Amino acid sequence: MKTFFALLTACALLFTACGSDNEYKIGVIRHMNIAEGTLEKFYDKLEGDSNEGNRRHVIFNNMTEMTAALKAGQVDEIVTYEVVGNYLAAHNRDFDCTTNEFGLADAFCCAFRERDVALKKEFNDALDGIISDGTLKHLVKTYIVDASQNDSLPVVEMPTFNNDEFDEDFEPPIRIGVTGDLPPLDYISADGTPSGFNTAILAEISTRLKKNFVLVSIDGGARSVALTSGQVDVVFWVVVPTYDDVALDIDKPEGMILTDPYFTDEIAHVRLKK
Repeated sequence: MKTFFALLTACALLFTACGSDNEYKIGVIRHMNIAEGTLEKFYDKLEGDSNEGNRRHVIFNNMTEMTAALKAGQVDEIVTYEVVGNYLAAHNRDFDCTTNEFGLADAFCCAFRERDVALKKEFNDALDGIISDGTLKHLVKTYIVDASQNDSLPVVEMPTFNNDEFDEDFEPPIRIGVTGDLPPLDYISADGTPSGFNTAILAEISTRLKKNFVLVSIDGGARSVALTSGQVDVVFWVVVPTYDDVALDIDKPEGMILTDPYFTDEIAHVRLKK
């Protein structure tokens, strides 16, 4: 499976105009599992004969750094998801969001270490229920569709279950890695209050599994390391449909297993308004 960065960069390369004498800088979140030099070779392969050498990809650890660079003119555009781009544009008069013309999209899922097969199944079963009983549609409307029209994201109440560490059947809380700065998908306010669509999905899964979750803030580009090192037990991930131009497993970490996708979103480009 391909993950989100391969398609983001492919879309940026295809969508951005060529031919300028000036270097065109495209902001992207730090790649998960590949050296930047190898990544640039991948860009060259995607561009082929159309590569005129005027694009450069600037790598960031998180969305906050990336949007700050866009405002400061350090990059010409950033690549993200449509729902994120629309939210950024709705809350910043200087931003303009445009979806790609090719309909490229990523499918969201949860990732686990390969030994955690039982936990993955529990998540899959909970997600199946969330989708089949209509809960997912409600969460999409509340935390995505309506989010761009509100001044602040709705707070997500994470459930808590009695789980005494001295009990024989005690289970430690499941540690979930979240970036916390990808509204309206994944957001944690300055005071530590969780909100956002993915966080709401987590709260619903916790309720159905009757297990305590602890949110751990991590950079978007550190998700793979945080998971495989044992810092967290679960991270959000995405899988990319196979396209002829991006059929390369450049971002497939070893030792990772994924749930079935529960949400799909197109790739978008955010630029400063002219």
